Amino acid sequence: MSSDAQTHPFHMVDPSSWPFVGSIAAFTTAVGAIMYMHGAPLLTTVPGFALIAYTFYVWGRDIVREANDGVSHTEPVKHGLRMGMVLFITSEVMFFFAFFWAYFNANIPFLSFAASDVWPPEGIVPMETWDLPFLNTLILLTSGATVTYAHHALRAGNRGGLKLGLLLTVILGVLFTGLQGMEYMHASFSITDGIYGSTFYLATGFHGFHVIVGTILLIICYFRAVKGDFTDNAHVGFEAAAWYWHFVDVVWLFLFCAIYWWGGAGYVHG
Repeated sequence: MSSDAQTHPFHMVDPSSWPFVGSIAAFTTAVGAIMYMHGAPLLTTVPGFALIAYTFYVWGRDIVREANDGVSHTEPVKHGLRMGMVLFITSEVMFFFAFFWAYFNANIPFLSFAASDVWPPEGIVPMETWDLPFLNTLILLTSGATVTYAHHALRAGNRGGLKLGLLLTVILGVLFTGLQGMEYMHASFSITDGIYGSTFYLATGFHGFHVIVGTILLIICYFRAVKGDFTDNAHVGFEAAAWYWHFVDVVWLFLFCAIYWWGGAGYVHG
C-alpha cells in the first residue's frame, strides 16, 4: 500500500478557487448596493449578482461531479451532508421564529405591554383568508405530495415517476409565487403601514423568497434526473431539496393559520 493511500472514509476536497471568487462576488454586490442606495443606477448591482450566480453555478457543478464519481460521497460523507442540511433547516426555523415572535408580540397583551388592543390595527383591511391565501395553501400542500411521490418513485427505480413528480412540484411552486405576487399587488396596505404591514410583508416575503430558492433547487434536481443522475441509494442532493421544500410547506401552514386566519379574523382586547 502506498504512503499516500486514503485510509479513512471521508472526502478531502481538492483545493478550490470558488470560495475566494464567492467572497469577491459578495463584496462586489455590497458595493453595488451601496452605490445604488446613494443614487447610482440599478445596473450597478448587476455585476455583483451576476458573479454570485456564476459562483453558484461553477461551485455546484463541482459538487455534482463529486456526487457522481462514485467515490467521493461515501456513507459517512452522505451522513454528514444530511446532518448539515438538518442543522441548516434548524437555523431557518429560528429565522422564521423571529418573525412570528414579532407578530405575536405586537398583538398579544401578555407577551408585551405595548401590544395593540385592536387587531388588525384600525385602518388595516386584511387579506381575505379563504381567497388567494387558501388557494396557495392547497397548492403548497399538493406540491408536498408531488415531491414525496417523486422521492418514492426514485426509491422504487421509477425514473418516469421521479421526473413527473419533480416537474409537477416545480409548476406548483411557480404558480404559488405568481399568486403571491398577485396578492401583493391587490393588498390595501404596504410594508410601511405600521407593525401589521411590516410583520406581514417580512414574514410572507421571506417565505416567498424561500419558495423561489426551493423551486430553483427542484429545477436543478429535475434536469439532473433527466440527465440520469440519482440512484435509489445515492440521491442526497434530491433529499436535501425535498426536505427544504417540506420545510417551506410547514412554514406556510403556520403563516396561514397565524397571519391570514387567526390574525385576519379581527378582535378587540377587553
